[in-house]
Amino acid sequence: MKRNYSTDELLACVMSRYIDDGENVASGANALVPQAAGLLAHFHHGPNMRFYMGQTWTNVFNVPSVQIGSLTDYKAYRGNAEYSRRHEEGFDRAFLGRKRGAFSTFFIGAIQIDRYGNLNMFGVGDDYHHLKFRAPGIVGLAHCLNFMHNIYIYATNHTKRLFVEKLDYVSAVGYGDGPDFRKKWHLAGPGPKMCVSPMAIMDFDEKTKRMRLKSVHAGFTVDQVIENTGFELLIPENVPFTEPPTDEELHILRTRVDPAGLLRG
Repeated sequence: MKRNYSTDELLACVMSRYIDDGENVASGANALVPQAAGLLAHFHHGPNMRFYMGQTWTNVFNVPSVQIGSLTDYKAYRGNAEYSRRHEEGFDRAFLGRKRGAFSTFFIGAIQIDRYGNLNMFGVGDDYHHLKFRAPGIVGLAHCLNFMHNIYIYATNHTKRLFVEKLDYVSAVGYGDGPDFRKKWHLAGPGPKMCVSPMAIMDFDEKTKRMRLKSVHAGFTVDQVIENTGFELLIPENVPFTEPPTDEELHILRTRVDPAGLLRG
């Protein structure tokens, strides 16, 4: 059966289902799919959610349409903004610990991800003075993974170059080297909850904290996911297909979140 949705639309719908009403949501700069996921959750089941957009905290539930785009463009949100703040304030430990105004949900990407959800956003190469590839940088990545309570990893592709046995550099700690790492180093947050890629959804085993295959998207197989992962995934006995977007989710996504069709490719 031919799909009536794109991969990016699927990922936005999948991630939106994990966001509860009342959460304060943010994503990496100009990350369109996580933006869409947060706004879809807002319009679908989260009227009391707030978003960090254009250097503001805002609730846009009653806005007919909010086109995803640059997080630095404040014009679309300024009429509904509660307040503006300095960018660096969002990554301050004290700010992250406050109940009101703090991020509670954050989507994080990386250029390398390992089996324990540790992330590299610095670069690739043995010599950090002369990297083979220079990534955008860490910014507040380490703070977010250390202190926030709802962290979801978003992978833009699923290859052995991204899902690696060993990171070239550690920009942010997921579960370190196993289940006792976060407790040993007194990291306040619980660690990443999920990792979503264009092939599959992975979570983390409760005992070992290793990445575990949760579901496979339509059009892919478990073997394909294994072949394109650079470390050994935990594979349950039964791996279901990812639930596809509903008609309601696609309607909201295409009319209120992304009417320009950026996710439709």
